[in-house]
Amino acid sequence: MALFYLQISSLSRASGRRATAAAAYRAGERVRDERSGELHNFAQRRDVLHTEIFVPQQFADQPLEWARRRERLWNTAEHAERRHNARVAREFQVNLPAELSPEARLALARTFAGEIAERYRIAVDLAVHAPRAGSDPRNFHAHLLVTTREVTPAGLGAKAGLDLAARERRQRGLPDHRQEYVNVRERWAELANAALSAENRAERIDHRSLAAQGVDREPRPRIPLMHLRMEQRGVRSELAERLRSEYRARVAAREEKQVAKDATPALNAPRDLEEVRRQARTAWLKLRERGAAQEAPSLDAGHARDEDLSP
Repeated sequence: MALFYLQISSLSRASGRRATAAAAYRAGERVRDERSGELHNFAQRRDVLHTEIFVPQQFADQPLEWARRRERLWNTAEHAERRHNARVAREFQVNLPAELSPEARLALARTFAGEIAERYRIAVDLAVHAPRAGSDPRNFHAHLLVTTREVTPAGLGAKAGLDLAARERRQRGLPDHRQEYVNVRERWAELANAALSAENRAERIDHRSLAAQGVDREPRPRIPLMHLRMEQRGVRSELAERLRSEYRARVAAREEKQVAKDATPALNAPRDLEEVRRQARTAWLKLRERGAAQEAPSLDAGHARDEDLSP
């Protein structure tokens, strides 16, 4: 069963995160942060299947070496921000359908990364990961670490994409941030479903909410990855337990509500009874008409058949 998962998060200094560290971790490489002098070394990772940096097509014929070198790109992003609580990067994390072949999964991730770079005129650092040993074997996924500023030959320019100010979006005739999130989610679903269809797979994903899909059930709890890993190591996670407990409580409440609804006489019972009477009367009239037709002369029946066979 193909699953829809697209999460958009931000890397800000207010939370103590660095774009250089995030890029090193996702790509499984060594990246030195020029502002702090710290070396982020994740070269020992073995689950990174593919890494690639995308820039807008308008710069395809230009060198832009600074943007295509991971360490230089993310140090430039760090230097571009001055505020202590600045948002330095964003991340799009998507689930790659396990039903696809490895080649199709990679092509899907590259297509999405290229479209994001083109859509916002930003740099996109793509890293495709395989499931880790001992984890869900279907957990193929991709990280798209993106700049919050436009890419130019001279460096990073003005804020762009989801980081564009609301007033600027209105002046440019762009949808508001909420609708932009929906548009990106919908586009990912379209690309993934096209990839599944191309490989003759019947599975599909849907970016809409359960209610919009007409699915009457409680959404399953989303346990943060860090807490799932804690439990895999045998460490108790109170947050994970609470989320599951709250989910079970919602399911039980829904079931009790349905049982109570079924047990309570419907308020429109008289209307339902009237409907039963109407159907019974209609059936009786049809039966009487059928009996009258059988008693009619055979010539009438033959005439009806002739009309049925006429061109």
